[in-house]
Amino acid sequence: MISIKSQREIELMDKAGTVVALVHKHLRENLKPGMTTLDVDKMCEEVIRNNGCTPSFKGLYGFPGSVCTSVNEMLVHGIPDSKTVLKDGDIITVDVGACYKGYHGDSAWTFQVGKVTDEKVLDLLKVTEESLYEGLKQAKPGNRIGDISNAIQTYVEAHGYSLPIEYTGHGIGKQVHEDPYVPNVGKPHTGPVLKKGMCIAVEPMVFMGKPHCYTLDDGWGVKAIDHSMAAHYEHTITITDDGYRILTKED
Repeated sequence: MISIKSQREIELMDKAGTVVALVHKHLRENLKPGMTTLDVDKMCEEVIRNNGCTPSFKGLYGFPGSVCTSVNEMLVHGIPDSKTVLKDGDIITVDVGACYKGYHGDSAWTFQVGKVTDEKVLDLLKVTEESLYEGLKQAKPGNRIGDISNAIQTYVEAHGYSLPIEYTGHGIGKQVHEDPYVPNVGKPHTGPVLKKGMCIAVEPMVFMGKPHCYTLDDGWGVKAIDHSMAAHYEHTITITDDGYRILTKED
């Protein structure tokens, strides 16, 4: 069932989302070669807790980390550990969730570690981020989820990249994952109608190569079968009277 959030609920989600944005700001300023993904996890958890929230992902479905740390060809759900050391030129997606007074904010971003010089990788990041905002252009009352999905798909595929259909955006609120699913592939004018007060996480996840993927033996991490590079960008939004408002950005 799709829930419509009250103004009070949206304000709580806005607080959670602002803390998520603070985590990403901290990452932009402090990520550096030589850090492990466990170092990244600890840094993120410290920012979350110091700002009055708890990590949404810690223990969610049994996930062991506070955030997901997906490096290079890892698409999603990378488990932070002390063995994976970030190198200059790597990319890392850090998917962050924060919970404030029972309500969640969720945003993923793909960061450069040091300086990325591979133009193909830089283009992947650019197109994936831009596809998020192409999808968000369709986020307004009266449109449908499929309008968002199709806008993302059209933009990504026009640039020669692919979208695995197994992983989608989602509704969000008291739970990290609520109805409706928000696919990154779809037909316009299909799916649930967007209404004021709906809160969703829109998150294109993009492979440089083919869209076929597999789950690692740890039961979490996901990679492309062809081991191509991957990027992932996500915002939590609420539908407004005439469009949308991003909840996971700094005030």
